[in-house]
Amino acid sequence: MIDTKAVEEHIRGLLIALGDDPDREGLKDTPARVARMYSEVFEGMEYSNEQIARMFSKSFEQKCGGDDFVLVKDIEAFSYCEHHLALMYDMKISVAYIPRDRVLGLSKIARIADMACKRLQLQERIGADIAEIMEMATGSPDIAVMIEANHSCMTARGIKKPSAKTSTVTLRGRFRDDAALQNRLFMQINSR
Repeated sequence: MIDTKAVEEHIRGLLIALGDDPDREGLKDTPARVARMYSEVFEGMEYSNEQIARMFSKSFEQKCGGDDFVLVKDIEAFSYCEHHLALMYDMKISVAYIPRDRVLGLSKIARIADMACKRLQLQERIGADIAEIMEMATGSPDIAVMIEANHSCMTARGIKKPSAKTSTVTLRGRFRDDAALQNRLFMQINSR
């Protein structure tokens, strides 16, 4: 559980450390606002991958062919980099899986992606977390997760390369081992 009172105290201390007055009009309520925001944007930290899989595992019986896959692409999300607490933004996540007699409700896939992002994260771990949660929620070992995002730790500070995007691909099961299936997946993702 996120300790909002401790967050408020630390944000107040941070404002002082930055040389500002936390009691001035514009900052008086900032520690409480930040604590509420952190409770929302870091909600995923309160749950394990297994708990998230159980929350969003509503599925429906469906007979599928051997190479049929479900793809939800361009799920918009954001997260915070654990190295700088900097925003990962303009994130687009695509998730695919090969069903095994049951299909997951489509909104559940977006909810899983969203919840995996609501943690202090690395983009690479977001893909791995989504793949793990999807495998638990669907019972399928055949999962693919593609993520493209901007990182404010690269665009707004340090090297300051505003057009730099980071892409990661996480492949499990047949998506990792079957080149023809990979090609179909990437063609589908790249189609608009």
